[in-house]
Amino acid sequence: MDILVQQIINGLVLGSMYALIALGYTMVYGIINLINFAHGEVMMIGALTSWSAIGLMTDAMPGAPGFVILILATLIACVVAAALNFTIEKVAYRPLRNSPKLTPLITAIGVSILLQSLAMIIWKPNYKSYPTLLPSQPIDFAGAVITPTQVMILAVTALALAVLTWLVNFTRLGRAMRATAENPRVAALMGVRPDLVISATFVIGAVLAAIAGVMYASNYGTAQHAMGFLPGLKAFTAAVFGGIGNLSGAVVGALFLGLVESIGAGYIGELTGGVLGSHYSDIFAFVVLIIVLTLRPSGLMGERVADRA
Repeated sequence: MDILVQQIINGLVLGSMYALIALGYTMVYGIINLINFAHGEVMMIGALTSWSAIGLMTDAMPGAPGFVILILATLIACVVAAALNFTIEKVAYRPLRNSPKLTPLITAIGVSILLQSLAMIIWKPNYKSYPTLLPSQPIDFAGAVITPTQVMILAVTALALAVLTWLVNFTRLGRAMRATAENPRVAALMGVRPDLVISATFVIGAVLAAIAGVMYASNYGTAQHAMGFLPGLKAFTAAVFGGIGNLSGAVVGALFLGLVESIGAGYIGELTGGVLGSHYSDIFAFVVLIIVLTLRPSGLMGERVADRA
């Protein structure tokens, strides 16, 4: 039972990070029907930017509390990621908005490769040791342990999701986003500026991805130029699993995917004597995805996206 509790905690932490990235995928898709495959690289840029900021602030502010440095580094990462995603949307995606759907998809893959290459040039290809800025003493919980960093991840994710829900459902920008997602032409006739709304969506997604990148690097203690590919792919899988274009579905899909991956890697691995362990964690997640999409192609909470042709 202790193993199961521990893996549930690990799965919720992992799923929380996937959820923040998946929301960026599903928000963009919900508004302009585009899969931004460069989103995982935006997460990576956020993580590496925070790593650089932490190094500079540690030298400039010796003796400063670790959580203060982490907060400031996260804010810097969010600003850089937001500016990057804003530029990507304006330069790479906006000119192709009326092109065949395959064209922006290929462009997104190209942007992903470009960002990885630029990050490798700027930060070098070696793994960076991400400093531990929060207390490392684990906390006992129901026979399992959870670190302060993991508590921070769960708390920050819950707060970010609450703010995003409020933003989408109860603000003027949220109404404009929902109107643009429904029909951008009619929304424009009603005074909404679709280009501005789409740019704002990319910026919000980038902020969430940057936060996820900082948390991912803090949890695993490393950062490097290729770190965004697999989490980005998993987050996209979670968005599809929950129902692409559905915010609640993205969160549910991400948490479920994190639990499946963690329990499959740890609990099932223990039961099988290590035959099925962490090296096969991806198998469990994608097998479940295939089964669910076979039975329900639109995802767990998927809805039919309106045809805007």
